[in-house]
Amino acid sequence: MKIRCNARPDSLELDSGSAAVVVVDMQNAFTAENGVFDLAGIDISPAVRLIRTIRGILEKSRDRGIKVVYLQMGYKEDLSNSGGPDSPNWHKELALVLMRNHPQLQERPLIEGTWNFEIVDALKPHPDDPVIVKSRYSGFAGTNLDSILRDLRIRYLFFTGMATNVCVESTLRDAYCLDYWPILITDATLQAGPQTLQQAAIENVQNYFGWTLTAEEFSASLG
Repeated sequence: MKIRCNARPDSLELDSGSAAVVVVDMQNAFTAENGVFDLAGIDISPAVRLIRTIRGILEKSRDRGIKVVYLQMGYKEDLSNSGGPDSPNWHKELALVLMRNHPQLQERPLIEGTWNFEIVDALKPHPDDPVIVKSRYSGFAGTNLDSILRDLRIRYLFFTGMATNVCVESTLRDAYCLDYWPILITDATLQAGPQTLQQAAIENVQNYFGWTLTAEEFSASLG
């Protein structure tokens, strides 16, 4: 099926079989009541709208033969894949910092297999959806994401999830450098920090690393 996207800065035409929607870090830790962000005092109320928007995108994408790929942030029980104190990831990755600095999070909830680690119920992967566990902001860093996408003959990536200016943008930039065509669905992502960072990330993608469109424009392109 041919798709024509009225994206910015210019339109794109592609085949649905060469496209995938990437769902970035839509996990209980970042979106649910009593998750890591909620317990750390971060406002998670915008996640309700975000989940609803992404769910609509996934339903329509699957109906049109577009693959769905999930990225999932998480660490081994012993944190051996975190990089340790000698790694900048240890000192800057938000979940690791929150787990260290907040007493109520000392049980290290963003561990593989825990409730915090799980993708939210409303967006659960289907059995044939690739799910890539990552321990860095970019979904390409230290994972087999690139080989999975190439095996599926995917060239166009529609990005959703959180955070726009952190894990989404990090993965999108790497996708661009690997010669994928990255398209950010702007209202299907949520920034970390003030709203100005959302707009800055959108403009950065649109001007230098890819294309942007809204969820409504994406839906319209599928008919």
